[in-house]
Amino acid sequence: MSELTLTVMRLGFLAVLWLFVIVAVQVIRSDLFGTRVTQRGSRRDAGRPQQTARQQTSAPPQQRAQQGGGGRRGRNAPSKLVVTEGTLTGTTVALQGQTVTLGRAHDSTIVLDDDYASSRHARIYPDRDGQWIVEDLGSTNGTYLDRSRLTTPTPIPLGAPIRIGKTVIELRK
Repeated sequence: MSELTLTVMRLGFLAVLWLFVIVAVQVIRSDLFGTRVTQRGSRRDAGRPQQTARQQTSAPPQQRAQQGGGGRRGRNAPSKLVVTEGTLTGTTVALQGQTVTLGRAHDSTIVLDDDYASSRHARIYPDRDGQWIVEDLGSTNGTYLDRSRLTTPTPIPLGAPIRIGKTVIELRK
């Protein structure tokens, strides 16, 4: 075997060894610090919900009823969904009459970085009476409303905790 071939093999082995070390360090780092979770609605998008809220209030009542929720929101109706426990503590989602999906899937409204959450875990949606309903979407570990496991779509009382794994979510005014 020539000296050149031996040197190339040594350098190749050294490169593979360093690649293994770099991958091992990245795996250890992700285990220690977790995956990075980005919140939806960055600072540049912060002005958008206020503009749409102004547009809806300036619209005629019939058009507002068509835009979301049927127009039957009362004074005690919840206006936001707040994460109170878990990795996303403090995250707030404005309720504007559309369905909120929860799970590990990247297209969920609230993306849960939780080993106990399914990719499509649960959804929260308004019914015709203006009440909000939580429904478990066939998850493995279940969705809990006030310490009771959900088996059917259930209305959510204001301030009642919804638990999905280590994450707790509440409806608030």
